Amino acid sequence: MEISDKLLCLFNTDVRAEDDRYVVEVPKREIDAGIVEPGETYRVALISREATEDEETTEPSGTSAEPQPPVEVGELRYVEIEDIGKQGDGIARVERGYVIIVPGAQVGDRVKIEVTEVKSNFAVGEVIEEDF
Repeated sequence: MEISDKLLCLFNTDVRAEDDRYVVEVPKREIDAGIVEPGETYRVALISREATEDEETTEPSGTSAEPQPPVEVGELRYVEIEDIGKQGDGIARVERGYVIIVPGAQVGDRVKIEVTEVKSNFAVGEVIEEDF
């Protein structure tokens, strides 16, 4: 299956019936990380439960079904700041829309960073060179 570079997040959820519509819930962690904003419109791709169960059974033991972050602690990256987060930190996006928070950076800054912290849905980077 081909995955778009514009993928912001990936999670499992149930579809719930609510009056005359159906609801797909977004996990709170995606909102907290600033990946998904309430009130915004997003494209949603649904993968059948059978497809995910088949993939899980063929996956090597000891690995997670969730995609792994595309960065590692200590990695150096050149990024462009695309947005500002709720706390005022710069936001860069890399492969699969993975977010790197860059404190002190502003929209449009092109900086070299060192990744200092990695979580499943975002990372934190420290500026080590400005305007590369």
